[in-house]
Amino acid sequence: MAIREATEGDLDALLPLMRAYCDFYESSPGDDGLLEMARSSIVAPEDEAFLLVSTDDDGRVVGFAHNQWKWSSLRGRRIVFLDDLFVAESARGGGHADALIEATAAVGRRHGAAAIEWLTAPDNHRAQAVYNRMGGRAEMFLEYELVLSGDERG
Repeated sequence: MAIREATEGDLDALLPLMRAYCDFYESSPGDDGLLEMARSSIVAPEDEAFLLVSTDDDGRVVGFAHNQWKWSSLRGRRIVFLDDLFVAESARGGGHADALIEATAAVGRRHGAAAIEWLTAPDNHRAQAVYNRMGGRAEMFLEYELVLSGDERG
């Protein structure tokens, strides 16, 4: 297993993983939007956004972590926001999710981030087990969304 920054050459392998992530959350954005998101994170300076991939022993991309930065008024510092974390079902249990979180933390530390924050569904117990094992703490906030584009998720 290896963790590295995603490249343009990874897009063909990333798209089915991003699609599977969206399917899990019952969302159906277009492929063009997913690829645009990935490309923009690949070319962005690391202190704005970064996309990490996990590869198996044969070098195949089997997981990804999409990260962005934001200011936290409650911390008075910037934090990394782990937007998306996904590992192919065939690679789960192999430490890929843990390694992606650790690599995200390393980038955050390198740039002086106060924390990493992320969201997950209340019924995503497998992911919660990973997050708890990694030392993550669940907060009790409700997530709200105000759709601006007229597109509903899904």
